Amino acid sequence: MDLAPHHVVALPYPGRGHVNPMMNLCEHLLARAGGRLLITVVVTEEWLGLLGPAAIPRHTAIRFRTLPTVIPSEHNRGADFVGFLEAVFTRMEGPFEELLGRLLGEEEPPVRGIISDTYLPWAVAVGNRREIPVYSLFTMSACFFSVLYHVHLIPCHGRPLPQILSEKRDENLDVIPGITSLKMADIYSVCSVKKPLEIALQSLSWVNKAQCLLLTTFYELEPRVLDALKQKLPVPIHAVGPSIPYLALEDKPAAPVHNGSVDAASYYSWLDSQPRSSVLYVSLGSFLSVSGEQMDEIARGLRASSVRFLWVARRDAARMQELGGGAGVVVPWCDQLKVLCHPAVGGFLTHCGWNSTLEAVYAGVPMLTFPIFWDQPPDSRLIVDEWKTGLNLKGEAAEDSRVVGREEIARTVQRLMDSDGEESKELRRRAGELKEACRRAVQVGGSSMVGLDALIAHMESGN
Repeated sequence: MDLAPHHVVALPYPGRGHVNPMMNLCEHLLARAGGRLLITVVVTEEWLGLLGPAAIPRHTAIRFRTLPTVIPSEHNRGADFVGFLEAVFTRMEGPFEELLGRLLGEEEPPVRGIISDTYLPWAVAVGNRREIPVYSLFTMSACFFSVLYHVHLIPCHGRPLPQILSEKRDENLDVIPGITSLKMADIYSVCSVKKPLEIALQSLSWVNKAQCLLLTTFYELEPRVLDALKQKLPVPIHAVGPSIPYLALEDKPAAPVHNGSVDAASYYSWLDSQPRSSVLYVSLGSFLSVSGEQMDEIARGLRASSVRFLWVARRDAARMQELGGGAGVVVPWCDQLKVLCHPAVGGFLTHCGWNSTLEAVYAGVPMLTFPIFWDQPPDSRLIVDEWKTGLNLKGEAAEDSRVVGREEIARTVQRLMDSDGEESKELRRRAGELKEACRRAVQVGGSSMVGLDALIAHMESGN
């Protein structure tokens, strides 16, 4: 009987919204498999430094190996998004295959599987050349995967797709199986950037050559689209989410940290002193950003609303604090899931990145959506129209670049946070229902635990 652990390499795409869910999936797999797995997480040298304390995992069965930083710095990723994508697509395969060869030659459990981000299609090619099974992890919604997978079904009649989407922006996107709430406008930003869309579609074309597709959602959140995808794709699909750090909530409480120090500890004490469901948490992501003018309007809108807020602003925090007034606190960083689960938090102003969306669902917090680009407008549509757990702050037009004014912001914030209002009560009720569904999914026998167990069995069988 082979008692050595099953050795798997985890290869995330080098971006915060991809590295975090991959790390969380690894933690969840080890929580289920015990000592049966050994996971080697492969990141660039820069990303190992960026992970900071997170590079000291909760499980000893997770270890790190690095690739040379052959791609542009994470700090400049947004400045040349296309250049970064192309670098990831073309420069990382060789160093990864070289590292994999070294791992295969070491005297330890041999590498018997690779979990790679869907946006690293060359990892599937490497695994196939080495006869190592590859499991493809898509870190956005199942809905967005289906949009990309079926975008060719949108009738264009020889005209540019962005033009069709703009003209028919209010029409339902009903040509995509399992999707009921999206409109044409919601995918305008996806189809208006030619090279990123080409790379995304090429990446998805390799999923069928992997052993299975892993999704960070949970079944009860997107049942129709998951059922449709399972009918369509020739490989198994496992919904294993939410791939967020909910296991860390069970750890002993510790002082919040920022870059290894306790300089952010005061925000949590401030939350402890606030009334229940009275605080709006504000975070607009770590990659794509809003304009300085829009940031100022958000701050002034929060001030005009008189609503308490906790705002994570990675730039101009002092200015946002000054403009936002004394009802709130502006910090450069916080433990987001812990904050969302705090009883004082009653709403979340979000850019609708998928990981943030999942954390809000887990916490049962209604959302105020401010989508910026790519998968965020479809996520916003799910929140507002499908799940009915939020309000849209930005308006209907995904391609509308107008600045949302402070008066509109103040009014919508007050609608969301009005504890006595019928609209707000209904949003909270719906958010509470999704929270309960999410908690059931990650319990023993729940849909995501079944998905994790199926993945572990799949890996251990070598198929």
